[in-house]
Amino acid sequence: MTERPKSTGAPAHQNVTFPSGGTTAHGYLALPPSGRGPGVIVIQEWWGLTDHIADIADRLAREGFVALAPDLYGGNVAHESQEALRMMRDLPVSRGVELLSGAVDHLLSLPEVTSETVGAVGFCMGGGFVLYLAAADPRVSAAVPFYGVIQGEAPDFSGLKARILGHFGELDQSIPKETVEQLAETIERQSGIAPDFRLYPADHAFFNDGRPVYHAESAARAWESTVPFLRERLG
Repeated sequence: MTERPKSTGAPAHQNVTFPSGGTTAHGYLALPPSGRGPGVIVIQEWWGLTDHIADIADRLAREGFVALAPDLYGGNVAHESQEALRMMRDLPVSRGVELLSGAVDHLLSLPEVTSETVGAVGFCMGGGFVLYLAAADPRVSAAVPFYGVIQGEAPDFSGLKARILGHFGELDQSIPKETVEQLAETIERQSGIAPDFRLYPADHAFFNDGRPVYHAESAARAWESTVPFLRERLG
């Protein structure tokens, strides 16, 4: 497995570069012990490419996946919510999807990747980007949004090819149960694919073990369904 990069003067957790969206993008790549496996994109929360996101890439690598977490903020990390909100708003959805599609290009080009499609796992802002990316890019065959935040207008799901396993908190006031149900109905109506959206007795960001709202039991249940889902879809 790729080791976490040491301090080299580069932003924390950046250990790969690749062309994306007309620029040079950066990210964190984690390889499985075997050196090869199916590809998964890991999409950051609104905080940026943090320890938490790099840890998730490492966890996926230990499960046998080649995990790439693209850095959508170019090395910047927010330390408080207003800063995170500003950084999220400064990244247009269309630009984020363009950068993520470039990350899919890069992941599928790697000789270590054995799958012809990729999975996408994302959290908060990144959970929303999972859905935007899956709606736009048919090379995503497995989409796993954790408490995904849809920014503005919902994507057009008519071209969706991915199966979706989503994880949401019942106590999450930013994404109430009714919103989750409406999103599921929209996805199925537009694509013919019924998403598997699961609710847990937890708040927003319940998977993030560095936050006070972390809910260990819900996080474990979500992870225990996510890994086999990705294996089934990606081979």
